[in-house]
Amino acid sequence: MGKIKKILIANRGEIALRIMKTIRDMGLKSVAVYSDADRNSPHVKYADEAVCIGPPASSESYLLGDKIIELSKKINVDAIHPGYGFLSENADFAKKVAENGLIFIGPSPEAIQTMGDKLAAKAAVANYDVPMVPGIDKAVTDSTVAKESAKKIGYPILIKASAGGGGKGMRVVEKESELEEQMNSAISEAQSAFGDGAVFIEKYITSPRHIEIQILGDNHGNIVHLFERECSIQRRHQKVIEEAPSPVVSEKMRKAMGEAAVMVAKACNYSGTGTVEFIVDEKMDFYFLEMNTRLQVEHPVTEMITGIDLVEQQIKVAEGGVLEMKQEDLKIIGHAFEVRVYAEDPNNNFLPDIGTLQTYKRPHGPGVRVDDGFEEGMAIPIYYDPMISKLITYGKNREEARKKMLRAINDYEITGIETTLGFGKYVLNHEAFISGKFDTKFVDKHFYNRKERKQNNAKEKEIAAALAGYILAKKTTNNVVTANHIKQKSNWKNRVRE
Repeated sequence: MGKIKKILIANRGEIALRIMKTIRDMGLKSVAVYSDADRNSPHVKYADEAVCIGPPASSESYLLGDKIIELSKKINVDAIHPGYGFLSENADFAKKVAENGLIFIGPSPEAIQTMGDKLAAKAAVANYDVPMVPGIDKAVTDSTVAKESAKKIGYPILIKASAGGGGKGMRVVEKESELEEQMNSAISEAQSAFGDGAVFIEKYITSPRHIEIQILGDNHGNIVHLFERECSIQRRHQKVIEEAPSPVVSEKMRKAMGEAAVMVAKACNYSGTGTVEFIVDEKMDFYFLEMNTRLQVEHPVTEMITGIDLVEQQIKVAEGGVLEMKQEDLKIIGHAFEVRVYAEDPNNNFLPDIGTLQTYKRPHGPGVRVDDGFEEGMAIPIYYDPMISKLITYGKNREEARKKMLRAINDYEITGIETTLGFGKYVLNHEAFISGKFDTKFVDKHFYNRKERKQNNAKEKEIAAALAGYILAKKTTNNVVTANHIKQKSNWKNRVRE
């Protein structure tokens, strides 16, 4: 460890640009790597130096750890910041960075490896006073053993992949007759997604909330938590809207969750920024879920309510510095929301909608922050996650921050592709969200079953039936219906969508 002067960001897009801004604020130099698809991206233009790392596919560019390390040595880089995704939770990459005399801005390879495997993480945390979801703490491949374990735990149960997340290798089993088939499917999916088919079983919490704690540690044994983030608004087990603090966490619960998160971090001698995720049941009892050994996508909401630049802290810790704050120094001031703006069509099961940003105008104003990596006229690459930006708002309380978010969504101008902005507006206006009475099933319970969607579907069916009858009547009377006439009479799709 030593003084860092030049940092290579082994990432792309909005997170690369966000990291570079802090690097510049600190008076340091930044190096961007980019694929052919990102040649004209803002993070490339913003960096002090930029080097093409390969073709568009991430397997031929952003995931080439050895190539990135060799490049770093060649241009006299001191440290590598992995951002999130790609190589950020790759223990082998972190180890090779250190072995090549460079600083990895993140936790130790050992911490990454331990917390990257859910079973290993459970084993590491077992000796600490951290609540765990009832289940078995070893890999299961035999359906007979699984059935015996499930009977003890009680249905419904959750089969989970040990090596991954994002909903892959995960199956909910309601009864014993479904167990063997679901287990085989989970093992197969986990093997395909992570190269590791190990799965384990735990009790399925039917109406959970997803609440996480931001932690920060140094290499001198000091660890603090920076309070919680509410992350229950999800689609496909992935977060879409986050806020800090949670609208339902009391001071007593916040203290208990924070202390538990610090214990998890201590269990793996953690340093740098990290996030301990908890699942919370209907009784507001919380259980350890997993630890993410990197900077989180939703870290801005924590920065807004604490006034702490988490990337700056990462860099200072990586240099060997001692934490500048103690737990008693940290306070929650105000409230913040983050809406992830994806190039997805919420009305089509959130499927990606790749295209060109024909119009791209960001919202502005007090309490509004946009973390992005695109400009007007740019295409959204098909090779990567379709997130365009993170829209963050801050207010002195939850209601003020919510209203600012609604205004910011209305001020955000994007044409050329479908986005999740409309979904964000729907959520922030929904009674369940405003009241704080929601869980991870919000999308299924409310958005997919919303009244206006049913009304629109019924209206479409009604108009389509009328159109079919009209055409049939014309055919019966041997009249010729021209294409233009049909178009005039059948422009129902456009009318319904208005």
